[in-house]
Amino acid sequence: MTELRNRGRGGDPDSTENISDKEVDGEDRLGLPGEGEAEGDGEGDPKADAPDVPQSVDNTPQCLNKALEGLSSRWKNWWIRGILSLTMISGFFLIIYLGPVMLILVVMSIQIKCFQEIITIGYRVYHSYELPWFRTLSWYFLICVNYFFYGETVADYFGALVQREEPLQFLVRYHRFISFALYLAGFCMFVLSLVKRHYRLQFYMFAWTHVTLLIVVTQSHLVIQNLFEGMIWFIVPISIVICNDIMAYLFGFFFGRTPLIKLSPKKTWEGFIGGFFSTVVFAFIFAYLLAQYQYFVCPVEYNSETNRFAVQCQPAEIFQMHEYTLPAVLQKALRWKTANMYPFQIHSIALSSFGSLIGPFGGFFASGFKRAFKIKDFANTIPGHGGIMDRFDCQYLMATFVHVYIASFIRGPNPSKVLQQLLVLQPEQQLSIFNTLRSHLRERGILPPGEVEA
Repeated sequence: MTELRNRGRGGDPDSTENISDKEVDGEDRLGLPGEGEAEGDGEGDPKADAPDVPQSVDNTPQCLNKALEGLSSRWKNWWIRGILSLTMISGFFLIIYLGPVMLILVVMSIQIKCFQEIITIGYRVYHSYELPWFRTLSWYFLICVNYFFYGETVADYFGALVQREEPLQFLVRYHRFISFALYLAGFCMFVLSLVKRHYRLQFYMFAWTHVTLLIVVTQSHLVIQNLFEGMIWFIVPISIVICNDIMAYLFGFFFGRTPLIKLSPKKTWEGFIGGFFSTVVFAFIFAYLLAQYQYFVCPVEYNSETNRFAVQCQPAEIFQMHEYTLPAVLQKALRWKTANMYPFQIHSIALSSFGSLIGPFGGFFASGFKRAFKIKDFANTIPGHGGIMDRFDCQYLMATFVHVYIASFIRGPNPSKVLQQLLVLQPEQQLSIFNTLRSHLRERGILPPGEVEA
C-alpha cells in the first residue's frame, strides 16, 4: 500500500516511509481528499467540500412572521432587522444607564458567547466529536486567559482594594506566575491527550482555540481598558460602528447598484460611501452631546471608601470647549470666522473615518471566514442578524484601533493609576519614592528648601 501511494505522488519514498497505513487513514478523517482520488473528483459538485455544519434556521418570533407574512422576503427581512436593531440599541442605552459594572459584565458575556460560536464551528467542521478533552481544554484556556487579563486590570485599577485584602495582595504579587502555571497545566493536559490517529486534527483544534482567544478575548480586554479611560471612549466607538452598519445597510438597500467586494456580494459602493458620510456627521454631533457630561468623560475609577466606581473629575483638556479659526473655504461658505467646539469632536472625525473605511474590513474578514466553511451566520442567536459574532466582527477591530489611538495621541500620565501602584509597594519603597520626589520638586523650586526632613 505504501509503495503504491509513493508512486501516485511521483515516487517520493521519504514522504511516507515513517507513516503507517492507520495513521494515513486517520488523517483522511479531516475530510481532505484521499490520496487515491483524482484531483478533479468532485469539482462539479458544489457540495463536495462543504463541511458538516447545520445550516441557519429561521428563529424569527412567530408574532413577527405573522405580522409581516404579506411582504416579500426582501422587505420582510428589512423590517425584522430594523425592529430588532432598535430593540438592541434600546437595550444598549439601558445598560449604559446601569453603569460601568454592568457594561463590564455585558462585555464579558458577549466575549464568552462569541468564543462559544467560533469554537462550535470548529467542532463541527473538523468532526471533532471523538477528540479527547477538546471542548474541556478549550474552555479551560478561555478561563486561563481571562484570569490573566482581568488580574492585570485588578492590579492596575483596584490598588486600594488590593492593599486592604491580604489574599488579593498575594494573588497580585504572583499573578503572572500563577497565570503561566495555569496555562502550563492546560498545555500539558493537551499533550497527554494526544491520540496517534488524531494528531493532525488535535493540533488543528489547538491552533483554532488559540486564534479564537486572540481574536475574541484579547480584544474584549481592550474594550474594557477603553472603558476605564472614560465611558465616552467606550460609547462613541461602539455607536460609530452601529451607525455605520445601519446607514450603509439603508443606503445600500435603497440606492445600492454597484457591488463593493466579492466576499460580501450584498455590500455596495453606494452603501459604503453613504455610510461613511452619515457616520462622520453622526459622530461629530454625538461627541458634542456626550462631552458635556462628567459621567461620560471622566475616567472610571474605583473608590475604596464607598466600594463603588466613581466618574467624577475635572474634565481633561480635550473635553473643554475651545474656539477654533475655521479654514478659509468654510469661512466663505458659513460666513463664520471661528467656531466653538470640543477637541474631542475633532478626534471623533478620526474615529468615525476609521470605523467607516477600515472597520467594515472586520466584517469582510468574517464574511470570508463564513464562506470558507460554507455557513451563512456564526449562529442563530438574533433573528435577521445571525449570531453575536456577526454583530461584533467590526467592533473588535474598532476597539483595538481606539486603544492604540488613546495610547498614541491622548493618554498622558495617569496620577490615579500611579497612586494605585504606589499603594501596593513596601513601606521602604514608598519612602524612597517620596524622598526622590521631594528632592525633584525642591530642585524645580516648587517646594521651599526649608521643608522638614522625613
